[in-house]
Amino acid sequence: MYLPLGLRAKVVILSLFLLCLPWLGYEYVWEMEKYLRHGQEKTLEGTTQALATALHERPKLFDNQASFLKQVEKGRDLYAYPIAGPIQLDGKLADWNLYQHRTLNYADNHLIYQRNESDPINISFTHMVGKYGGYLYGYFEVKDPQVVFRSRKSLRVDRNDHLVMATQSPDGQFRRYIIANTQSGWLSAFELPADPTQSTPVEPESRIQGQWLQTDQGYNIEFRLPLTMVGSKLGFAIHNVNDSSNRQLVNVIGTSATDSVASLGTVLVPSPEIESIIKGMSHNSSRIWVVDNHGRVLAKSGDIRTSSNTWADDLTTSQSSSFWQEIKQNYILPLYYKILTRPPQDFIDSLQDSTELTGSHIEKALSGKQGSTWRLTPDNKAVVLAAASPIWIDDKVMGVVIAEETTHGIRSLRNRALEKLFNVILTIMSMGTLALFIFASSISSRIRRLRDQAELAIDSQGRVRQQIVASKNRDEIGDLSRSFSNIVSRLGQYTHYLENMSSRLSHELRTPVAVVRSSLEHLGLQQLDEPSQKYVNRAQEGVNRLHLILNNLSEATRLEASLTQAESCRFSLKKVISGCIQGYQITFPEQSFNVHIADKAMPCQGVPEYIAQLMDKLINNAIEFSDKGSAITVSLTQLHKQAILKVSNIGPLLPKDMDSQIFESMVSIRPQGVNGKPHLGLGLYIARLVTDFHHGKIKATNLLEDNIKGVEICLTLPLIDEK
Repeated sequence: MYLPLGLRAKVVILSLFLLCLPWLGYEYVWEMEKYLRHGQEKTLEGTTQALATALHERPKLFDNQASFLKQVEKGRDLYAYPIAGPIQLDGKLADWNLYQHRTLNYADNHLIYQRNESDPINISFTHMVGKYGGYLYGYFEVKDPQVVFRSRKSLRVDRNDHLVMATQSPDGQFRRYIIANTQSGWLSAFELPADPTQSTPVEPESRIQGQWLQTDQGYNIEFRLPLTMVGSKLGFAIHNVNDSSNRQLVNVIGTSATDSVASLGTVLVPSPEIESIIKGMSHNSSRIWVVDNHGRVLAKSGDIRTSSNTWADDLTTSQSSSFWQEIKQNYILPLYYKILTRPPQDFIDSLQDSTELTGSHIEKALSGKQGSTWRLTPDNKAVVLAAASPIWIDDKVMGVVIAEETTHGIRSLRNRALEKLFNVILTIMSMGTLALFIFASSISSRIRRLRDQAELAIDSQGRVRQQIVASKNRDEIGDLSRSFSNIVSRLGQYTHYLENMSSRLSHELRTPVAVVRSSLEHLGLQQLDEPSQKYVNRAQEGVNRLHLILNNLSEATRLEASLTQAESCRFSLKKVISGCIQGYQITFPEQSFNVHIADKAMPCQGVPEYIAQLMDKLINNAIEFSDKGSAITVSLTQLHKQAILKVSNIGPLLPKDMDSQIFESMVSIRPQGVNGKPHLGLGLYIARLVTDFHHGKIKATNLLEDNIKGVEICLTLPLIDEK
């Protein structure tokens, strides 16, 4: 389907190619973001390498950790998680609810001793240790159906339910401690001999503080002790006694055996020395981790959620409130961010409280090479870059420094660059489109002006009414205007020659026709034989036909001349048409007429004599083409402010494409006239001249209704207000 598009519409459509500019700019900024990410990755790797250099060859930072173990066993090797605040030692364990996801459960799979293998194991406990303010906190939630307290009268502290704690102190000594209460309340802690075969307490240990609280399912032990008592080795064991009479040990469940240093597990306490080293990095936009060679966190500094807005803050400058700023903030930027994405103010950081880190970058760093990786946060709101560098001690990797950053800064830079780019492109596109539109409007208006002049220069009958004003512009449209002006001028001259040819021909032929006629009249007065008289009669007939032709030509010429000088008046169209019809009924008694004239005055402005002459031509044309015995139908009606006159006859149809040409001069479709009269096709031409003078319209159509064939000529004339 063809859509007619103007020049301006086409230029606007072509200007849509300017939309390639934002796309190219968008692709360019995205490519720039890739290089920025690569630069951020290399910068972060440099940060980790610099921190790792500060930790190289400092084994004392790792001696107290489990870094020298070949592998770490979960449950045996403990981790002292950082605690947000001090724990209230009441045995109710309410302060540990925030850390329930970090607790470990110990049951028969952690059995250390069983007196009778066939007896069921009905004891288990939940355990966790943490660090806060120079203290090691911990708790045991023990499920024991038979709680047996220490007897007040007995000197033994091991013939009851009790907790044994063993550690290798920072000075390298193996030390054992026991917690055995006579009732619920403040802990009764004692130091035991290093020899595991001896159970007599050496002395009370007041540095171990806490509460023993009996519960419906067993008992809770909540304690704390200074970190100075704890070394890199640590183990706990719950000793279970079920019979208060014989007080024999039934079984032991613990994190590890507590009878020797070799059997103890390890404990990792986040290093304050390492934390002090990396603390200075908390002022940048990175989060720093230091992990041992088992991936357990030794120290951490910074928070990527709070530091993710650092770049955005740097980009934010104080801007004065102006009209442009309000427009940009309220209308332009919301449109941009239909495409762009703002860095989220908050996102889920799954590693925020992690105590153990894994990943390809850490594995690569543990192998002795720098590594980096990208990851999405669980809510897919942020992209996190992590880089890792190894920490070397005696040509061995003892730990890894990890730095993490979000891409919020790069995304903020990208958005700011795209905002500025889109503002410039939007301005250029608007100005370019406006300039192209104005240019296309100028061209299209000149072309429309030339078209209007061309349409007004020649009327519907092909006559030149006015000349085309030649343009003075020296471009292609100006050349076209001057060419049209030249063509219309020459066409006007030729048309004027053709219009005057009939009057000139009529004037020039009248004298020779009069000479021939007078000669034939004198010749007819003489006595001629029959053959000669026959030729004289034929010559006389030809002269008469020439005379009739000249009269018809003169009539059309006179009518055209008189129309230019005629004075119009107000008359009743109904009265004129009615009078003409009455005259035709008298003049043509053999012809029947069907007349339908509306009972309205139908006032019209013009010359009634010309209307009567128009009716004569239409009726004569209808009579000549009517079938014998058929009636001519004449109707006059009023529609709104127009009078509609229709004259139809039954007879031959108009040839194809002749419905408008029959109103031209010297056009006739008659094979031969009535009574042998010549027909120059001037009757309907005169009818059209009269119609044009009265500002009406005339047309001819074929009638094909109810097996009736004929022609209908419809005349529409404007009416004036009756007032």
